[in-house]
Amino acid sequence: MKKMLFVVVLLVSCMTIFAQNPVAEGQTQFNAGLGFSNRSVPVYIGLDYGVHKDITIGGELSFISYHDKYNQYKYNHTVIGISGNANYHFNHILDIPLNWDFYLGPNLGYFIWSSPDDYPGTHTSGIGFGAQIGGRHYFSEKFGINLEFGGGNVFSGGKFGISLKL
Repeated sequence: MKKMLFVVVLLVSCMTIFAQNPVAEGQTQFNAGLGFSNRSVPVYIGLDYGVHKDITIGGELSFISYHDKYNQYKYNHTVIGISGNANYHFNHILDIPLNWDFYLGPNLGYFIWSSPDDYPGTHTSGIGFGAQIGGRHYFSEKFGINLEFGGGNVFSGGKFGISLKL
């Protein structure tokens, strides 16, 4: 009987642990990975913070380096992005399995373009506004993978990577 009680308590504990997915209120999650772009392969790191059981806010740093040709000359460029986002997580409202996380939200950022002085093109630094939709699969209480699609940032198509709850 004690073994059966132990198994039931263990199962309920595991369910409670996974019930905190996505990011619980007051919890922080680290994200890092690679992006999709028609120019090169961007990289990113970011943090999400749970402000409500269904809402997170976050910040992200991104970087991409690429080259293009303009009038037969090759020019190298870099873009550094500093952005913030907010996401609504659909897990509770749609009763999604506990090891998954699906979300949608807006992002706003500032992008610093660095191009050679003699570049005659039109790349300039500025503000970008967009939206993202994405999902995560958690393999454990703290570790998962993510896939996100969206625009208005350095990625212009999407990104994938890891998520680690702190």
